[in-house]
Parts: sequence; structure tokens; C-alpha cells
Amino acid sequence: MPYKKVRAPWGRAGLAAGAAMAMLAYAWPATAAPARVGNVQKAMEELADAPGVVGTVGGAYVDGRPVGLGSAGSRLLGGKGGRIPATSRFRIGSQTKEMVATVVLQLVQEGRLGVDDKLHDLLPEVAEKDLVARADEITVRQMIRHTSGIPDWYAAEPNPDGSEGELSFDVFDFTTHYRPLDLVKWSRGRPRTGEPGEKWSYSNTNYTLLGMIIERSTGHDLATEMHRRLFGPLRMTKTYLPLKPPEGIKGPHGHGYFPDADGRLRDVDRFNASIAGAAGGVISTAHDVSAFKRAFIQGRLLPPELQRVLTERLPKGSRVLDDGIGLCGGTFNIMGGTTAGYLAMTFYSDDGRRQLAVSATLSVKDPSAVGEAMGKTVETVFCPS
Repeated sequence: MPYKKVRAPWGRAGLAAGAAMAMLAYAWPATAAPARVGNVQKAMEELADAPGVVGTVGGAYVDGRPVGLGSAGSRLLGGKGGRIPATSRFRIGSQTKEMVATVVLQLVQEGRLGVDDKLHDLLPEVAEKDLVARADEITVRQMIRHTSGIPDWYAAEPNPDGSEGELSFDVFDFTTHYRPLDLVKWSRGRPRTGEPGEKWSYSNTNYTLLGMIIERSTGHDLATEMHRRLFGPLRMTKTYLPLKPPEGIKGPHGHGYFPDADGRLRDVDRFNASIAGAAGGVISTAHDVSAFKRAFIQGRLLPPELQRVLTERLPKGSRVLDDGIGLCGGTFNIMGGTTAGYLAMTFYSDDGRRQLAVSATLSVKDPSAVGEAMGKTVETVFCPS
């Protein structure tokens, strides 16, 4: 089926230890609503054939029931390690952000903070140490929506010739424990991206700060609060948020790879948990991430007025976190994220009834081409010919 590639509004769409990825969305010609679900295993095999893919896993769900699971490729580079179990865990990257924002908005619902509370008041040490410019103007709402103007601690500073420079951290440093404030400091010398509330500009720093606000407001570490409010109640039994190295992915799973300065592929399975954190550190499964998205869309996590903080379009048309595609006469949305060696996407219908969660382990620095191939999996599954 022909398709048209559409630029998604995310810019640097996920936490990636390497070249940032512009997530891709797709618009298909409208067709009749699908009468059945396609073969998920076939979709995973097709995705595994894409250049730069080591292994894939995916699961499709309708009304909370599994309607197909699949995996292809291999656990390790070069066809080694056997196939990845279809129920295995994977890194979901910046899909973590919507979960973190949901917890923040639950705290708003409980009256512990407000969407228009200022960063200066919620995290006084950030202002006292001059880690964020104009902290007395920036609000919780602006950080959730990426309209704060706070620069991204992840984004590599450009070289004098305009090429992309070095990141603030070493992708292959799996052991150094960084505090969230350390990450915020990395962003301080970079230029702001706009006036507070003026425009959308993706920044991982927003969510590092929101994670700190959760911990300050609750007295619990972020992992504990995420489990108490989301993972436990939604029976996301295989989902967790590691915060300190060398925590990694539990159980058999696929390994991602990333090129070093000499172009040699290195295993990044032990990606530093203290760097990802609130911006992109959750480890989950196709079942669990689909359960979260279903509960969110169906209004089981937030009242409508707070849910709209995340779901309504911003003045210039950008979505806060997700983007949409026209498919089979309806609309599917994409929640995506990437870290070094990993790319994950969750496709879901507007009514929350259907989800397809997919993960690919990679052997390339720039996963944008893999994102395009991953976009086609939802057509295979939910628009079978």
C-alpha cells in the first residue's frame, strides 16, 4: 500500500545516546475499517530485515486481550544468542516521559502542586545554584509540554563548522552514577530555545526536573512512586525504572549496539541507568506499555482537564509528546522513544481499544530509517490485505 512520509513535530524525539532521531509518522489512504488483525510474527520478520536491525519483538492488543505476539532476528549481533522471547523486556526510551507526566498530574489532582507552580518554588536549589535560567517564570505546565525554553542537556553542542559535536556524557560509561542535578548542569551553558511558554522545543531537561519534583513532593524516589501509582495498579508486572548503574534489563532480551569513535560496534546493553532516568529510563514489555496507554487514553489515570495538559495540541499544531497517523479509515497515534541501540514505538487507536507495541535492537547510530520500517508494522497488523 502506498504511503506518504510526514514530519512529526517532536524534533529530538527520544533520549538517544548518539545522533538524535526525528521520529517519523505515516499517512495512509483511508480504507475500510479492518475486519481482522494481521500476523504480528510476519510484521516482526519484515522489520528484522531492515538494515541496522538486530532483533525485534512486538505485541498487538484489542480491548486488553493479546491478538498476536512475535519476534525475529536474534538476541545478539551476527545472528547469535537465539531469538528474543516475544514477551521479553526492552527499553522504551522517551515513552517514559508520558508516564512521568502522568504521575506529576496525579500530584496536581491531589493538590500537592499546581500546573502553574513555578520551578523556582518547587526546586529552590535549582535557582539558588543558578542551574536553570528564569526558574522563577517557568511552570510545571511548560515543562510537561516542552515549552519552557530550557535547553536540552542531551543535545550535542555544534562544532564551529556547524557539525554535531560531542555529547555531555560518554555513551560507553556504564558505571558512573550521575545525579539528576548533574544532568541539569550540562544544559546551563547552552542557549535557551525561547521565552517561557512561547514555543515547543523538545528537551530532556524538562523531564529530569519533573522527576526531581516528584521525588521532592512525595518523599520517595522516582522508581518507587512510578511503581506505586502506575506499574502496580495497572498490573505492569514486568515494568520497572532502574536509577543507578549497573542496573540493566532483567531476563532474556535483545542487546543493542552502537558505534564508537572508530566505528566499531559495541554492546550497549548496560546503558547507564542514571543518565536515562525520568527522561527515558523505563524498561517494559509490549503487554505492559500497551496496558499503560490503554488506561491513559480511556481516562482511568487522570481527570479530563488534567489529561488535556498532555493530549491537546499546542497553538502551532504540535502535540505535546505523541503524533498521529491516518490508517484504515481511522486514526492511530504513535508514542515513541529511543536510546543507544534501541528503538521502541507504541501505536494506539484514538479510543484506546487497540495497541501495537514494537521494539527493535539496533546496530546503527541513526535509527531514523528503522523508524520508517517500524511505521509499516502497524499497517501489516491492523490493515491486513
